[in-house]
Amino acid sequence: MHRVAVAVLAGLSVAIGGTAAAQQSDVGAYRRAHEREILGRLVDLARIPSVAAQPAELDRTADWLVGELRARGFSSRLLAAGANAPKVVFGQLDTPGAKRTVVFYAHYDGQPVTASEWASDPFVPVMRSGPLSAGAGEVDWRQAKVALDPEWRLFGRGVSDDKASIIAFLAAFDALKAAGRKPAVNIKLFWEGEEEAGSPHLAQILKDNAGLLAADLWLIGDGPAHQSRGRTIYFGARGTLGLNATIYGPARPVHDGHYGNWVPNPAARAAGLIAQMRGEDGTILIPGFADRVRPLTRDEKAAIAALPAVEPGLLRELAIGAGEGAEGLTASTMRPALNLRGIRSGRVGAAANNAIPVDAEISIDFRLVPDQTPDEVRRQVEAFVAGKGWTIVRDEPDAAMRAAHPRLIRLDWEAGYPALRTDMGLPVSRAVLAAAGRVDGYPALALPMMGGSVPIYLFQDVLKATVIGLPIVNHDNSQHAPNENLRLQNLWDGIETYAALMTELSW
Repeated sequence: MHRVAVAVLAGLSVAIGGTAAAQQSDVGAYRRAHEREILGRLVDLARIPSVAAQPAELDRTADWLVGELRARGFSSRLLAAGANAPKVVFGQLDTPGAKRTVVFYAHYDGQPVTASEWASDPFVPVMRSGPLSAGAGEVDWRQAKVALDPEWRLFGRGVSDDKASIIAFLAAFDALKAAGRKPAVNIKLFWEGEEEAGSPHLAQILKDNAGLLAADLWLIGDGPAHQSRGRTIYFGARGTLGLNATIYGPARPVHDGHYGNWVPNPAARAAGLIAQMRGEDGTILIPGFADRVRPLTRDEKAAIAALPAVEPGLLRELAIGAGEGAEGLTASTMRPALNLRGIRSGRVGAAANNAIPVDAEISIDFRLVPDQTPDEVRRQVEAFVAGKGWTIVRDEPDAAMRAAHPRLIRLDWEAGYPALRTDMGLPVSRAVLAAAGRVDGYPALALPMMGGSVPIYLFQDVLKATVIGLPIVNHDNSQHAPNENLRLQNLWDGIETYAALMTELSW
């Protein structure tokens, strides 16, 4: 049912024609003949610990990628905003007669790791027969005499976020070249090395290289595919803004029997403040918070309604009895969110004692949607907190400050950025959906906006570019967490999708 609805939404036929079917056959045959080679390249890339704490390894990764591009005939060089900043790997290959230029984006850096939390070394990728939750065992995929099972999973930092997208692009390009097929667009590559650190130099790199990076479309190879495992295209991402708050109580822990009900309890006050800011269904209760939220268009609502229902399976997978709201997973990610990342106060369990703690810390992650801005959200939150009788400070208060203000809170804001949502009705948007749909004859699943956040708004703000997402990895890949993994079928599907968007994209 959802496939028909998305086809109507796109207003396009996605039946596979002879050329598209032949190409899919060629790409599939190449992949099957070179599966172990492709996996070997991903393992080689994932073995490089390209995390922010190891800048030399980030440089080594960038050099490795430049070599891969030059070996395929791309012109390639490194872009940077400073001598010590991680490099962007830039590549370019023009196609004679092509009228459009497409930039394929991914990032090659990964989240930091705590090795003790992993089932195996995060930088020595290991194949397992399935997810760890299913008790999957290790597989010697190099020596296996049988075909690689598409449900096997490769475990290691960066194998899905985003090194899978990089390898999928390279393998797709190789498959097309082996079949004598040329891209239909001019291709540029932009592989970033500090996305997981918040992309602090991205805006400057874009400004410094605006001419070099000019293009008709940016395709963002980041994020997971839809939970139904269908081929997915997304048209934006939520923004983000972090807040750490400290609520102060007594100068020292005091007996909660002798002083309870008189000495203010910072843990209780923290819980009360959170309840004032966030409803049980996740709705943000701060007055005016949603005033600037851009309504969904008819196309966007239709796309959401057409998605397969994944909530029953996710309830079982995540072992939860019900979701917070009633509108469904994807619809819930179309609105702003106040996510409580953590609370710390006092002690619990065997370490608990009957004392009122000296403070409570709250860590909050706001997810923003168009047309909210981080500055406006900061103002709204602080006005709300002050209106509840709190005195806001920026630094650690001394005894005099604590004594002078009965309700004292320290607010430490993190850097944030706004959301982006590209119009699904644009000719280029329809063309991307059509090209992805021609891979197997079924319309791609269309997400108006990804629930997670990446600073893709910069491509639009700085370069005035159209931005669309091309996610390929499995939704349960443990992105940013221990035991990150990649389901093989997602990689195989991703190779086909990249090949289609290199050759079938036109508008």
